[in-house]
Amino acid sequence: MMEDIKLIYTGSHVEALFLQELLKENGIGSMLKDVLEESVSAGWAQGSPEDSTKLYVETFNYEKAKKLLDEYFATRDKKKK
Repeated sequence: MMEDIKLIYTGSHVEALFLQELLKENGIGSMLKDVLEESVSAGWAQGSPEDSTKLYVETFNYEKAKKLLDEYFATRDKKKK
């Protein structure tokens, strides 16, 4: 099954939710995995809030999703300067 999905983002949960919505608006399905939340539910804490969430897309959508996220990050980083 892991061959069918690819990791496209690792970071904060809030930004991952935003990116997931951005992908959805562009017809790309995705899946979130929150490592910190899962570990806290299990009784310990693994990871930090800055890199706790992983966002996956299906392999066939990876290139389209990567281009979209690269454009978003380039625009976001340009605004910071």
